[in-house]
Amino acid sequence: MSIHPSAIISPDAQIGKNAEIGPFCVIEGNVTLGDNCKLHSHVVIHGHSKIGNDNEFFSFAAIGIKSQDLKYAGEPTALEVGDRNVFRENVTIHRGTHEKLPTRIGNDNLILAYAHVAHDCQIANHNILSNNASLAGHVETEDYVIVSGLSGVHQFCRLGAHAIIGGMTKITQDIPPFTIIDGNPGQVRGINKIGLERRGFSEEDLRALKTAYKKLFFQKDLNLADAIASLPEDAATHPCVKQLVDFIQASKRGVIR
Repeated sequence: MSIHPSAIISPDAQIGKNAEIGPFCVIEGNVTLGDNCKLHSHVVIHGHSKIGNDNEFFSFAAIGIKSQDLKYAGEPTALEVGDRNVFRENVTIHRGTHEKLPTRIGNDNLILAYAHVAHDCQIANHNILSNNASLAGHVETEDYVIVSGLSGVHQFCRLGAHAIIGGMTKITQDIPPFTIIDGNPGQVRGINKIGLERRGFSEEDLRALKTAYKKLFFQKDLNLADAIASLPEDAATHPCVKQLVDFIQASKRGVIR
């Protein structure tokens, strides 16, 4: 374990093996920091925060700050972070608003400089938040989502797996999985073909998704229920398309088209 003498660590904090804590870092009580975590200078971690193993925090990251939700009444809310995440400079992550629902960040996420994850967000695995990307309260992401720089996501939105949001995009509804979203307000621009190929999706998968894309998002004269009903049987029964349709049918805010 390596702790710079200028760091301030509460005696109530639990620090894992081989942690590196740099100059002027502050770790408050009710923080659990896992093994092999590295804090560069001036990182602040507030309690109650439970941080997993192999996470890296760059300068001026502020982790586990209290909720900005006006309903927050001072109860001991929490943040839970998994393993192998990277938090770059000036990232801000807020705790939950209620005791029963912590803000959660999964594994292997890359959160770049000045990005913000608000109270009660539920972030899955392998996501990228680029510089200045902001998630409002209660946003949920599935796996392998990319939110490009300067994009803003409205509270309670869901971001589907393998979707990519273009830079400076305004998101006010749910993002369908496997898609490219761009514009202000955001619109579905196509299937995330390059991203899906990089993650090993087959040509059959891409063909089925392209067929579904044309039916669901290109037929502006049909509502989504009718568009789903119009899907060819071979596409409708494909696992990727079924995942897409299930996401759309579970949406409470409606999905971007």
